[in-house]
Parts: sequence; C-alpha cells; structure tokens
Amino acid sequence: MYERRRRAYFAIMGTCLALFVSAFAFVRLWSVPVAVGMAFAAAVLPPIAAWVANRRGPDDRWWDDPTGDPKSDEWWDELDGKARPRRERRKWDE
Repeated sequence: MYERRRRAYFAIMGTCLALFVSAFAFVRLWSVPVAVGMAFAAAVLPPIAAWVANRRGPDDRWWDDPTGDPKSDEWWDELDGKARPRRERRKWDE
C-alpha cells in the first residue's frame, strides 16, 4: 500500500513540475492565457498529491488503533491521556 501511494504522489508531483516548466518555458510563447491556466492547474496539484499520499489504506494501522500488545497499548494510552499513569508504590507509601 505504501509503495502505491508513494508512486501516485511522485506521479502527481511530476505532472505538477512538468506543467509549471512547460507553461513558462514553451506555452507562454504561443498563448499566455493557456500558460496561466496550466500554472493554476499545477498549483492545485500539490494539495491533491498530499491527500493521496496520506490517505489511510484498508490494511494500514492508524495511530489510535490498538496494536494487540498490552504493554505498548497501555503506554500509548498514557501518552494520549486516555488512561491515568500507573503510580509506582514507594516504600514509604505502604
């Protein structure tokens, strides 16, 4: 899943780069409005690429999913504030 998202991200960003370069290197010589339109389209692509690269796949573990390891889940819950930290008993507390 990660490889597919990474490949899609680089394809979209490569398209963005190609649009910017071609718009201001070649297309502006024939039509300025088309070059501006291509630059606008290229400006819209990076947020789309970030959305594609960061979306959760069906098999991906998300940050708040339990891992199945009780010690690890307890530790992460403590960090997230979901559970109170276990207080260690000291000798003088008894």
